[in-house]
Amino acid sequence: MKANISRKLVSEFLGTAMLLAAVVGSGIMAERLSAGNNGIALLANTIATGSSLVALILTFGPISGAHFNPVVSICDAFQGGISIREASLYLAAQIAGAVTGVIVANAMFDLPLFFTSTKVRTGSSQWLGEFVATFGLMAVIWGVTRSQRPIVVPFAVAAYISAAYWFTSSTSFANPAVTIARSLSDTFAGIRPADAPAFIVAQFAGGIAATFLFRWLIPLEPQKVLMPHEE
Repeated sequence: MKANISRKLVSEFLGTAMLLAAVVGSGIMAERLSAGNNGIALLANTIATGSSLVALILTFGPISGAHFNPVVSICDAFQGGISIREASLYLAAQIAGAVTGVIVANAMFDLPLFFTSTKVRTGSSQWLGEFVATFGLMAVIWGVTRSQRPIVVPFAVAAYISAAYWFTSSTSFANPAVTIARSLSDTFAGIRPADAPAFIVAQFAGGIAATFLFRWLIPLEPQKVLMPHEE
């Protein structure tokens, strides 16, 4: 059992670290190459994020489920897919991985390893955007996994997040670990540390709301979300 949980935690750590390296690294590259065109920068950031999500969920899904997101892990625990203890360990691995990924991204582009973001992301419209983004993410996850088509989950999740980058006012963080980590890079993908707590509250609210809705819409036995993985 110890070896098993260790593999899962390493999987969550590495997957989240690589995801953040992709999100923040592509944001830095896009900002440098777009000559001030934020639309082009966001498009590049979107493509890199969506592509990395497909690859990373397929890679780490069979080991840990490829949550990479505290909201996903908590909602999975609510549904009985994993234990509360396992979910808490997932959260620690995800946050540590996210911070590590940002450090790596900053280092790759010759920036300080830690430099807190000054990018303002606040207000009721952006909080609503995060609620909608995370509600939609969990709706996609629950809907697809409960339709007995887990193999398409990586593509569905990546497609939704790519779309939500554009249709939500907040550009769809939809992940507390991502939010914390992105506050540590004063670049295109950053968020002020002071703005992060409200984003995180909105994310959990959206994810939990979708989970309870789908418990009623598609009532099934407890199951692990995202990708099937070892017990």
